Amino acid sequence: MKYRTLGRTGIRVSPYCLGAMMFGAIGNPDHDDSVRIIHRALDAGVNFVDTADAYSRGESEEIVGKALKGRRDTVVLATKAHLPMGDDPNQQGNSRRWLVRALDDSLRRLQTDHVDLFQIHRPAPDTDIEETLSALTDLVRAGKVRAVGASSFPASDIVEAQWVAERRGLQRFRTEQPAYSVLNRGIEREVLPVCERYGMGALVYSPLAGGLLTGRYRKGRPADSHRARFGFRHLHDERRLDAVEELVLLAEEAGMPLTHLALAFAVSHPGVTSAIIGPRTMDHLDDLLAGAGTVLSDEILDRIDAIVPPGADVGTLDTAYDPPAVREPALRRRPADGRSAA
Repeated sequence: MKYRTLGRTGIRVSPYCLGAMMFGAIGNPDHDDSVRIIHRALDAGVNFVDTADAYSRGESEEIVGKALKGRRDTVVLATKAHLPMGDDPNQQGNSRRWLVRALDDSLRRLQTDHVDLFQIHRPAPDTDIEETLSALTDLVRAGKVRAVGASSFPASDIVEAQWVAERRGLQRFRTEQPAYSVLNRGIEREVLPVCERYGMGALVYSPLAGGLLTGRYRKGRPADSHRARFGFRHLHDERRLDAVEELVLLAEEAGMPLTHLALAFAVSHPGVTSAIIGPRTMDHLDDLLAGAGTVLSDEILDRIDAIVPPGADVGTLDTAYDPPAVREPALRRRPADGRSAA
């Protein structure tokens, strides 16, 4: 592995980050097998592990904690908070009240006294960003967190957070975790340039486009798989499937598996630090690790550009973040009577 610096933190990480979302009830419920997968990745040189409290309601963190016993000091460990962790309306979000408790819960499950990167899983428009950054600053000063980051933040939110941090003397986001793949290149327009401008590391998720770039989902074939059983709509999007057919042919002509082409594409962008791989089985991991040294030529990258133009998204990833202005009709429709919306 040729290690890269995570933004300007000085922390060196592998270009592949092991994502732990599939360890636990929603993916691989076998703890011992999941631990073996984590160990295999670490033995191969992956030193970056990313999880979240919401992954199988804490079970993923528990598995990661078991796997890192005796190896914690050699691993750059990242987790996230924001998504609901219970029925209580305050067991979620980006408030100081929740983030302090969420981190303590994560540290207990991970069996460690600190995480190297604590990320805000999604924006919270109802919470002042100064409230969030102030809480994160105190967690860093308490020694529980080494660096803080964001996930799925629009470029404008990233810039606002940087400004607030500078003006208030608070910890600033050192990383961003956006979705990025051959099929979803929208972050090339603003998010990645903003990250580069502020010296932020980018660890991108879904480099295989939510499973579409594994080669298992093709036009005219039933999507009979673990992911398909969860009802992901992006697996049936005809526009995305058309692009996949072209990419399959390109990978075959280049003499490599589609997964290797997809991951090599994701880490080829100068603004990307690491691509998050999320294996559910040992076979999945072995396939992905086999392509770790793949480098795409300018010719292949040009042909990818011809299939999916730079800065363009082909359809939408189901897990992508939509801001309230897009998600809530009342915020984009003027009332018929001309009065302001409540």
